[in-house]
This record gives sequence, C-alpha cells and structure tokens, in this order.
Amino acid sequence: MKDLKFEQKRSLSRLEAADQLSALAEALRHGGNAELELGPGKMSLRVPDELRTEIEVEVGDGEIEMEIELKWPTAQAKAA
Repeated sequence: MKDLKFEQKRSLSRLEAADQLSALAEALRHGGNAELELGPGKMSLRVPDELRTEIEVEVGDGEIEMEIELKWPTAQAKAA
C-alpha cells in the first residue's frame, strides 16, 4: 500500500500548464524542501540531488499523451 497518493486531472490552458511546469522546475533546481501549489492546496516535498526519470510519449487515436515521471526514495540512503 502506498503511504500517500495524489492525483489531479483537469483542463489547463497552455500558459497555466507552463506555469505549473515552471514551478516544478524551480523546485527541482533549488532542491531541499519544495512547495508546489496543486489546486486549492500546497504540497511540500523533499527533493534530493539525484532522481530517476522516465519520459513517455504515445501518439494514437487522434491524441498525444506525454508522461513525465520523477522518482526518488523517501529516506536518504545510508552510506555503506
């Protein structure tokens, strides 16, 4: 079972989507604890220096779908 799951689906203008991605990019750029505005609330996340990423693009049925996935552990790994 996941400790927390947040999912949001909504329509945005191109500029609103750009603003949301810019806020995420700024949080990633600075690292540490990042606050992201998600709809009516804010989510605070610890962002480490190293991330795993996956970008997926699917084209079909008259639609383009792009997924950008970022993963990192919830706790810092202990030095060996």
